[in-house]
Amino acid sequence: MSLTLRDARLADGSRVDVRIDGELIAEVGPELARREGAPEHDLRGMLLLPAPVEPHAHLDKALLADRVPNPRGDLLTAIEQMHAHYDTFTVADIAERAERAALVNLACGATAIRTHVDVNGANGLRSVEALVAVRERIGHLVDIELVALVRWPDDEGDGRPGQRLLQDAVAAGVDVIGGCPHLEPDPAVAVRTFVDVAGELERPLDLHTDETLDPDVLTLRDLAETVLRTGFRHGVTASHCVSLGVQPVGVQRDVAALVAAAGITVVALPQTNLFLQARGVAVSPPRGLTGVRALLDAGASLAAGADNLQDPFNTMGRGDPLETAALMVMAGHATPEEAYAMVSVAARSCLGSAPVAVRAGSRAELLAIDAPTLRAAVAFAPMTRLVVHRGRVVSHTVVTTR
Repeated sequence: MSLTLRDARLADGSRVDVRIDGELIAEVGPELARREGAPEHDLRGMLLLPAPVEPHAHLDKALLADRVPNPRGDLLTAIEQMHAHYDTFTVADIAERAERAALVNLACGATAIRTHVDVNGANGLRSVEALVAVRERIGHLVDIELVALVRWPDDEGDGRPGQRLLQDAVAAGVDVIGGCPHLEPDPAVAVRTFVDVAGELERPLDLHTDETLDPDVLTLRDLAETVLRTGFRHGVTASHCVSLGVQPVGVQRDVAALVAAAGITVVALPQTNLFLQARGVAVSPPRGLTGVRALLDAGASLAAGADNLQDPFNTMGRGDPLETAALMVMAGHATPEEAYAMVSVAARSCLGSAPVAVRAGSRAELLAIDAPTLRAAVAFAPMTRLVVHRGRVVSHTVVTTR
Protein backbone atom coordinates (compact mmCIF):
# COMPACT_ATOMS: atom_id res chain seq x y z
CA MET A 1 0.00 0.00 0.00
CA SER A 2 1.40 3.36 -1.04
CA LEU A 3 0.04 6.87 -0.59
CA THR A 4 1.50 10.28 -1.46
CA LEU A 5 0.43 13.52 0.18
CA ARG A 6 1.22 16.40 -2.16
CA ASP A 7 2.07 19.99 -1.26
CA ALA A 8 1.95 19.71 2.53
CA ARG A 9 2.99 22.67 4.65
CA LEU A 10 5.22 21.75 7.59
CA ALA A 11 5.29 23.61 10.90
CA ASP A 12 8.48 25.44 9.79
CA GLY A 13 6.63 26.77 6.73
CA SER A 14 8.35 24.57 4.13
CA ARG A 15 6.27 22.85 1.44
CA VAL A 16 6.92 19.16 0.79
CA ASP A 17 5.45 15.94 -0.53
CA VAL A 18 5.17 12.93 1.78
CA ARG A 19 5.26 9.37 0.48
CA ILE A 20 3.89 6.60 2.67
CA ASP A 21 4.60 2.91 2.14
CA GLY A 22 2.55 0.59 4.31
CA GLU A 23 2.33 2.08 7.80
CA LEU A 24 5.55 4.11 7.56
CA ILE A 25 6.59 7.40 6.02
CA ALA A 26 9.07 6.45 3.31
CA GLU A 27 10.17 9.84 1.99
CA VAL A 28 9.68 13.56 2.64
CA GLY A 29 10.81 16.16 0.12
CA PRO A 30 9.77 18.64 -2.55
CA GLU A 31 8.06 17.34 -5.70
CA LEU A 32 8.57 13.62 -5.17
CA ALA A 33 8.40 11.42 -8.26
CA ARG A 34 4.95 10.17 -9.13
CA ARG A 35 4.15 6.46 -9.00
CA GLU A 36 1.81 5.19 -11.66
CA GLY A 37 -1.44 3.98 -10.15
CA ALA A 38 -0.52 4.98 -6.59
CA PRO A 39 -3.16 7.07 -4.77
CA GLU A 40 -2.41 10.70 -4.00
CA HIS A 41 -3.98 13.53 -2.01
CA ASP A 42 -3.22 17.13 -2.94
CA LEU A 43 -3.19 19.02 0.36
CA ARG A 44 -2.76 22.39 -1.37
CA GLY A 45 -0.69 23.86 1.43
CA MET A 46 -2.60 22.42 4.38
CA LEU A 47 -0.56 22.18 7.56
CA LEU A 48 0.68 18.63 8.18
CA LEU A 49 1.28 17.61 11.80
CA PRO A 50 1.89 14.45 13.80
CA ALA A 51 -1.60 13.23 14.64
CA PRO A 52 -2.82 14.04 18.15
CA VAL A 53 -3.93 11.48 20.73
CA GLU A 54 -6.68 11.58 23.33
CA PRO A 55 -4.89 10.31 26.47
CA HIS A 56 -7.84 10.49 28.87
CA ALA A 57 -11.45 9.95 27.85
CA HIS A 58 -14.55 8.44 29.46
CA LEU A 59 -16.30 7.07 26.39
CA ASP A 60 -18.73 5.02 28.47
CA LYS A 61 -20.10 8.26 29.96
CA ALA A 62 -19.97 10.35 26.78
CA LEU A 63 -23.00 12.31 25.58
CA LEU A 64 -25.07 11.85 28.76
CA ALA A 65 -25.42 15.54 29.64
CA ASP A 66 -29.12 15.63 28.73
CA ARG A 67 -29.91 12.35 30.53
CA VAL A 68 -27.88 12.55 33.75
CA PRO A 69 -28.11 15.93 35.51
CA ASN A 70 -25.52 17.49 37.80
CA PRO A 71 -27.49 20.19 39.63
CA ARG A 72 -24.54 21.36 41.76
CA GLY A 73 -21.98 21.07 39.00
CA ASP A 74 -19.29 19.54 41.20
CA LEU A 75 -17.30 16.30 41.13
CA LEU A 76 -19.01 14.39 43.95
CA THR A 77 -22.49 15.19 42.63
CA ALA A 78 -21.48 13.95 39.18
CA ILE A 79 -20.24 10.69 40.72
CA GLU A 80 -23.45 10.31 42.74
CA GLN A 81 -25.61 10.94 39.69
CA MET A 82 -23.75 8.37 37.61
CA HIS A 83 -24.22 5.75 40.31
CA ALA A 84 -27.91 6.63 40.55
CA HIS A 85 -28.34 6.09 36.79
CA TYR A 86 -26.27 2.94 36.24
CA ASP A 87 -29.39 0.78 35.99
CA THR A 88 -30.62 2.86 33.03
CA PHE A 89 -27.61 1.96 30.85
CA THR A 90 -27.42 -1.13 28.67
CA VAL A 91 -24.35 -2.50 26.94
CA ALA A 92 -25.84 -1.48 23.59
CA ASP A 93 -26.52 2.07 24.82
CA ILE A 94 -23.00 2.48 26.19
CA ALA A 95 -21.49 1.11 23.00
CA GLU A 96 -23.55 3.38 20.73
CA ARG A 97 -22.57 6.54 22.59
CA ALA A 98 -18.94 5.47 22.96
CA GLU A 99 -18.57 4.70 19.28
CA ARG A 100 -20.17 8.00 18.30
CA ALA A 101 -17.79 9.90 20.60
CA ALA A 102 -14.74 7.96 19.38
CA LEU A 103 -15.55 8.81 15.77
CA VAL A 104 -15.86 12.48 16.71
CA ASN A 105 -12.37 12.27 18.23
CA LEU A 106 -11.13 10.59 15.06
CA ALA A 107 -12.62 13.20 12.74
CA CYS A 108 -10.81 15.84 14.79
CA GLY A 109 -7.51 14.04 14.25
CA ALA A 110 -6.99 11.70 17.21
CA THR A 111 -5.70 8.37 15.94
CA ALA A 112 -5.47 6.81 19.41
CA ILE A 113 -7.71 7.10 22.48
CA ARG A 114 -7.17 5.94 26.05
CA THR A 115 -10.55 5.66 27.73
CA HIS A 116 -11.37 4.90 31.34
CA VAL A 117 -14.35 2.58 31.88
CA ASP A 118 -16.29 2.21 35.12
CA VAL A 119 -15.75 -1.18 36.78
CA ASN A 120 -17.60 -1.55 40.07
CA GLY A 121 -20.29 -3.56 41.80
CA ALA A 122 -23.11 -1.40 40.46
CA ASN A 123 -21.94 -1.27 36.84
CA GLY A 124 -20.18 -4.62 36.71
CA LEU A 125 -18.42 -5.23 33.40
CA ARG A 126 -21.03 -3.54 31.20
CA SER A 127 -18.73 -0.69 30.19
CA VAL A 128 -15.88 -3.10 29.50
CA GLU A 129 -18.09 -5.31 27.34
CA ALA A 130 -19.38 -2.29 25.41
CA LEU A 131 -15.94 -0.76 24.79
CA VAL A 132 -14.38 -4.06 23.77
CA ALA A 133 -17.15 -4.36 21.16
CA VAL A 134 -16.49 -0.80 19.97
CA ARG A 135 -12.77 -1.52 19.71
CA GLU A 136 -13.48 -4.60 17.63
CA ARG A 137 -15.74 -2.60 15.27
CA ILE A 138 -13.60 0.50 14.70
CA GLY A 139 -10.14 -0.55 15.86
CA HIS A 140 -8.91 -0.41 12.26
CA LEU A 141 -9.73 3.32 12.24
CA VAL A 142 -8.50 4.42 15.67
CA ASP A 143 -6.49 2.67 18.39
CA ILE A 144 -8.50 2.32 21.61
CA GLU A 145 -6.94 1.46 24.96
CA LEU A 146 -9.12 0.61 27.99
CA VAL A 147 -8.44 1.56 31.62
CA ALA A 148 -10.43 -0.16 34.38
CA LEU A 149 -11.64 2.63 36.69
CA VAL A 150 -12.18 0.87 40.03
CA ARG A 151 -12.61 1.67 43.71
CA TRP A 152 -9.90 0.06 45.83
CA PRO A 153 -10.47 -1.29 48.38
CA ASP A 154 -14.19 -1.46 47.76
CA ASP A 155 -16.92 -0.45 50.16
CA GLU A 156 -17.48 -3.99 51.45
CA GLY A 157 -14.27 -4.23 53.43
CA ASP A 158 -11.10 -6.04 52.46
CA GLY A 159 -11.17 -5.36 48.73
CA ARG A 160 -11.29 -8.96 47.56
CA PRO A 161 -14.58 -8.56 45.61
CA GLY A 162 -13.05 -5.52 43.87
CA GLN A 163 -9.88 -7.44 43.07
CA ARG A 164 -11.82 -10.30 41.51
CA LEU A 165 -13.85 -7.84 39.43
CA LEU A 166 -10.63 -6.18 38.29
CA GLN A 167 -9.14 -9.54 37.30
CA ASP A 168 -12.32 -10.30 35.34
CA ALA A 169 -12.02 -6.91 33.60
CA VAL A 170 -8.44 -7.65 32.56
CA ALA A 171 -9.49 -11.05 31.26
CA ALA A 172 -12.29 -9.35 29.30
CA GLY A 173 -9.89 -7.00 27.50
CA VAL A 174 -8.86 -4.13 29.78
CA ASP A 175 -5.30 -2.90 29.14
CA VAL A 176 -4.55 -0.58 32.09
CA ILE A 177 -5.33 -0.45 35.81
CA GLY A 178 -6.94 2.75 37.11
CA GLY A 179 -8.66 4.24 40.12
CA CYS A 180 -9.03 7.30 42.35
CA PRO A 181 -6.80 6.88 45.41
CA HIS A 182 -7.32 10.45 46.62
CA LEU A 183 -10.99 9.60 47.24
CA GLU A 184 -10.16 6.62 49.47
CA PRO A 185 -10.08 6.89 53.30
CA ASP A 186 -6.29 6.41 53.29
CA PRO A 187 -4.96 7.67 49.93
CA ALA A 188 -1.34 6.68 50.63
CA VAL A 189 -2.34 3.08 51.33
CA ALA A 190 -4.56 3.08 48.24
CA VAL A 191 -1.65 4.29 46.09
CA ARG A 192 0.60 1.49 47.34
CA THR A 193 -2.19 -1.04 46.77
CA PHE A 194 -2.77 0.10 43.18
CA VAL A 195 0.95 -0.09 42.42
CA ASP A 196 1.14 -3.59 43.92
CA VAL A 197 -1.92 -4.85 42.03
CA ALA A 198 -0.77 -3.37 38.70
CA GLY A 199 2.63 -4.97 39.26
CA GLU A 200 1.07 -8.37 39.96
CA LEU A 201 -1.04 -8.09 36.80
CA GLU A 202 1.90 -6.65 34.82
CA ARG A 203 -0.24 -3.79 33.55
CA PRO A 204 0.36 -0.04 33.23
CA LEU A 205 -1.22 2.20 35.85
CA ASP A 206 -3.29 5.33 35.19
CA LEU A 207 -4.68 6.91 38.36
CA HIS A 208 -7.07 9.81 38.79
CA THR A 209 -4.88 11.79 41.16
CA ASP A 210 -5.65 14.76 43.41
CA GLU A 211 -8.70 15.97 41.51
CA THR A 212 -9.23 18.63 44.15
CA LEU A 213 -8.15 22.14 45.11
CA ASP A 214 -7.52 21.03 48.70
CA PRO A 215 -3.80 21.72 49.31
CA ASP A 216 -3.74 19.08 52.06
CA VAL A 217 -4.30 16.37 49.45
CA LEU A 218 -1.12 15.53 47.55
CA THR A 219 -1.07 11.83 46.68
CA LEU A 220 1.01 12.61 43.59
CA ARG A 221 4.05 12.77 45.88
CA ASP A 222 3.09 9.40 47.42
CA LEU A 223 2.73 7.91 43.95
CA ALA A 224 6.13 9.18 42.76
CA GLU A 225 7.88 7.97 45.90
CA THR A 226 6.19 4.57 45.66
CA VAL A 227 7.16 4.13 42.01
CA LEU A 228 10.76 5.08 42.80
CA ARG A 229 10.92 2.77 45.81
CA THR A 230 9.35 -0.26 44.11
CA GLY A 231 10.91 0.18 40.68
CA PHE A 232 7.52 -0.28 39.03
CA ARG A 233 8.32 -0.72 35.35
CA HIS A 234 5.04 -1.01 33.47
CA GLY A 235 4.35 2.70 32.95
CA VAL A 236 2.54 5.16 35.24
CA THR A 237 0.19 8.02 34.42
CA ALA A 238 -1.24 10.47 36.94
CA SER A 239 -4.28 12.28 35.59
CA HIS A 240 -5.64 15.63 36.86
CA CYS A 241 -3.12 16.42 39.67
CA VAL A 242 -5.07 19.62 40.35
CA SER A 243 -3.92 20.18 43.92
CA LEU A 244 -0.32 20.51 42.73
CA GLY A 245 -1.36 23.81 41.17
CA VAL A 246 -2.29 25.34 44.55
CA GLN A 247 0.91 24.32 46.37
CA PRO A 248 3.70 26.81 47.19
CA VAL A 249 6.28 27.13 44.42
CA GLY A 250 8.88 25.17 46.38
CA VAL A 251 6.52 22.23 46.90
CA GLN A 252 5.57 22.27 43.21
CA ARG A 253 9.23 22.11 42.23
CA ASP A 254 10.04 19.31 44.67
CA VAL A 255 7.09 17.16 43.62
CA ALA A 256 7.70 17.86 39.93
CA ALA A 257 11.30 16.68 40.33
CA LEU A 258 10.06 13.45 41.95
CA VAL A 259 7.54 12.94 39.13
CA ALA A 260 10.26 13.42 36.51
CA ALA A 261 12.62 11.04 38.31
CA ALA A 262 9.88 8.40 38.57
CA GLY A 263 9.06 8.67 34.85
CA ILE A 264 5.41 9.44 35.56
CA THR A 265 3.38 11.17 32.84
CA VAL A 266 0.98 13.77 34.21
CA VAL A 267 -2.16 14.39 32.16
CA ALA A 268 -3.70 17.83 32.59
CA LEU A 269 -7.44 17.91 31.88
CA PRO A 270 -8.39 21.57 31.54
CA GLN A 271 -11.94 21.19 30.24
CA THR A 272 -13.39 19.08 33.02
CA ASN A 273 -11.29 20.61 35.80
CA LEU A 274 -12.23 24.16 34.80
CA PHE A 275 -15.86 23.00 34.77
CA LEU A 276 -15.85 21.13 38.10
CA GLN A 277 -13.32 22.90 40.30
CA ALA A 278 -13.72 26.17 42.25
CA ARG A 279 -17.52 25.95 42.30
CA GLY A 280 -18.77 28.48 44.83
CA VAL A 281 -15.49 30.44 44.93
CA ALA A 282 -16.76 33.93 44.18
CA VAL A 283 -13.48 35.87 44.36
CA SER A 284 -10.35 35.02 42.35
CA PRO A 285 -11.33 31.39 41.71
CA PRO A 286 -8.30 29.16 41.00
CA ARG A 287 -7.98 27.74 37.51
CA GLY A 288 -8.23 24.09 38.52
CA LEU A 289 -5.08 23.05 36.65
CA THR A 290 -1.96 21.20 37.72
CA GLY A 291 1.42 22.89 38.18
CA VAL A 292 2.06 23.24 34.45
CA ARG A 293 5.25 25.29 34.48
CA ALA A 294 6.82 23.44 37.41
CA LEU A 295 6.34 20.10 35.65
CA LEU A 296 7.70 21.39 32.34
CA ASP A 297 10.69 23.05 34.02
CA ALA A 298 11.48 19.79 35.85
CA GLY A 299 11.52 17.88 32.56
CA ALA A 300 8.49 15.80 33.51
CA SER A 301 6.27 14.40 30.77
CA LEU A 302 3.12 16.55 30.66
CA ALA A 303 0.26 15.55 28.39
CA ALA A 304 -3.21 17.06 28.09
CA GLY A 305 -6.59 15.52 27.36
CA ALA A 306 -10.26 16.37 27.09
CA ASP A 307 -11.53 14.00 29.82
CA ASN A 308 -15.33 14.08 29.75
CA LEU A 309 -17.40 14.81 26.66
CA GLN A 310 -20.84 16.32 27.33
CA ASP A 311 -21.75 14.35 30.43
CA PRO A 312 -22.45 15.25 34.10
CA PHE A 313 -18.72 15.82 34.72
CA ASN A 314 -18.49 18.33 31.85
CA THR A 315 -21.54 19.37 29.86
CA MET A 316 -19.40 20.97 27.15
CA GLY A 317 -16.63 19.71 24.81
CA ARG A 318 -16.19 19.00 21.08
CA GLY A 319 -13.92 15.97 21.22
CA ASP A 320 -11.16 18.03 19.59
CA PRO A 321 -7.55 17.87 20.84
CA LEU A 322 -7.10 21.40 19.52
CA GLU A 323 -9.74 22.61 21.98
CA THR A 324 -7.66 21.05 24.76
CA ALA A 325 -4.48 22.62 23.37
CA ALA A 326 -6.12 26.06 23.19
CA LEU A 327 -7.17 25.81 26.85
CA MET A 328 -3.62 24.87 27.85
CA VAL A 329 -2.48 28.07 26.12
CA MET A 330 -5.16 30.30 27.62
CA ALA A 331 -5.56 28.82 31.11
CA GLY A 332 -2.21 27.06 31.49
CA HIS A 333 -0.06 29.73 29.83
CA ALA A 334 1.72 27.19 27.63
CA THR A 335 2.98 28.23 24.21
CA PRO A 336 1.08 26.84 21.20
CA GLU A 337 4.05 24.58 20.48
CA GLU A 338 4.12 23.27 24.06
CA ALA A 339 0.37 22.80 24.07
CA TYR A 340 0.32 20.83 20.82
CA ALA A 341 3.14 18.62 22.10
CA MET A 342 0.96 17.89 25.15
CA VAL A 343 -1.85 16.52 22.95
CA SER A 344 0.47 14.72 20.54
CA VAL A 345 4.03 13.76 21.55
CA ALA A 346 3.44 13.50 25.32
CA ALA A 347 -0.04 12.04 24.91
CA ARG A 348 1.29 9.30 22.64
CA SER A 349 4.08 8.57 25.12
CA CYS A 350 1.45 8.22 27.83
CA LEU A 351 0.00 5.29 25.89
CA GLY A 352 3.43 3.72 25.56
CA SER A 353 3.52 4.37 21.82
CA ALA A 354 6.60 5.33 19.87
CA PRO A 355 6.79 9.01 18.91
CA VAL A 356 5.68 10.07 15.44
CA ALA A 357 6.89 12.91 13.26
CA VAL A 358 6.67 14.08 9.66
CA ARG A 359 9.91 12.41 8.63
CA ALA A 360 11.07 9.27 6.89
CA GLY A 361 10.94 6.18 9.06
CA SER A 362 8.17 7.44 11.33
CA ARG A 363 4.85 5.70 11.57
CA ALA A 364 2.31 7.43 9.36
CA GLU A 365 0.00 8.94 12.01
CA LEU A 366 -0.78 12.34 10.56
CA LEU A 367 -3.22 15.24 10.66
CA ALA A 368 -3.55 17.68 7.78
CA ILE A 369 -5.49 20.81 8.70
CA ASP A 370 -6.44 23.92 6.76
CA ALA A 371 -4.27 26.40 8.66
CA PRO A 372 -1.11 28.33 7.78
CA THR A 373 0.68 27.87 11.13
CA LEU A 374 0.48 25.76 14.26
CA ARG A 375 -0.68 28.76 16.27
CA ALA A 376 -3.49 29.39 13.80
CA ALA A 377 -4.47 25.73 13.85
CA VAL A 378 -4.81 25.79 17.65
CA ALA A 379 -6.59 29.16 17.62
CA PHE A 380 -9.08 28.63 14.77
CA ALA A 381 -9.33 24.82 14.88
CA PRO A 382 -10.66 24.70 11.30
CA MET A 383 -12.57 21.49 10.61
CA THR A 384 -11.24 20.92 7.10
CA ARG A 385 -8.99 18.02 8.10
CA LEU A 386 -7.52 14.83 6.70
CA VAL A 387 -6.50 12.10 9.12
CA VAL A 388 -4.01 9.31 8.35
CA HIS A 389 -3.81 6.26 10.60
CA ARG A 390 -1.46 3.35 9.95
CA GLY A 391 -0.69 4.81 6.54
CA ARG A 392 -4.31 5.07 5.37
CA VAL A 393 -6.70 7.99 5.13
CA VAL A 394 -9.34 7.17 7.75
CA SER A 395 -11.20 10.48 7.91
CA HIS A 396 -11.56 13.44 5.57
CA THR A 397 -13.71 16.46 6.47
CA VAL A 398 -14.16 19.39 4.12
CA VAL A 399 -15.91 22.61 5.17
CA THR A 400 -16.99 24.97 2.41
CA THR A 401 -17.79 28.62 3.13
CA ARG A 402 -19.79 30.61 0.60
